Amino acid sequence: MKERNILISELHSIAINNGANDLRPISTDIIQTATWVRFKCKYGCKAYGKHLSCPPYSPTPEETGKLLNEYEHAVLVEFIGLPKETSVDPRHIHHHLWDLILIVQDVIFKLEQHAFLSGYYKVFGFGAYPCSLCETCLPEEGDIDLNTVKRLCRHPDMMRPSMEASGIDVYATVRAGGFDLQVVTSFEQIIKTYGLVLLI
Repeated sequence: MKERNILISELHSIAINNGANDLRPISTDIIQTATWVRFKCKYGCKAYGKHLSCPPYSPTPEETGKLLNEYEHAVLVEFIGLPKETSVDPRHIHHHLWDLILIVQDVIFKLEQHAFLSGYYKVFGFGAYPCSLCETCLPEEGDIDLNTVKRLCRHPDMMRPSMEASGIDVYATVRAGGFDLQVVTSFEQIIKTYGLVLLI
């Protein structure tokens, strides 16, 4: 297994070279899960039930909490910027941020892959927002069986749940990790987005 500080340096370079703004190592004991986070998905997000990366398909806060207990070290990845496609109504956040979401998914996948090939076989990544790897996700295309639908995902190698979809309090976690994250109050403000990669 590659020495952790060397791996972190390599992951930082991969992240920056592929569109991220920053990457910082953290201890997993600062990652906070909460039941209210999933309620925000269920009663506030138009993507609820429409993407395999989102509830009810994503891990519950309880499942995520158990997972976190199996890790000590992780990295938080920051992405900053407005979406390239600005003609989409910002109130349709998933489509408004489509290009940004694809960058996040690509970076998290590359970081997870690099860490795995460096000997960190437990590595697991979390993205942000609903998955955007396909124009439409299977749940949007018709009735599905909750027990079999994940096997039908077109991109199981890359699709990962977002932190928020898995019950992680993103604001509390990234602030504890040393990032400055505030609530965006207008569509003109710069958007900060975060991914997470559990290492060991």
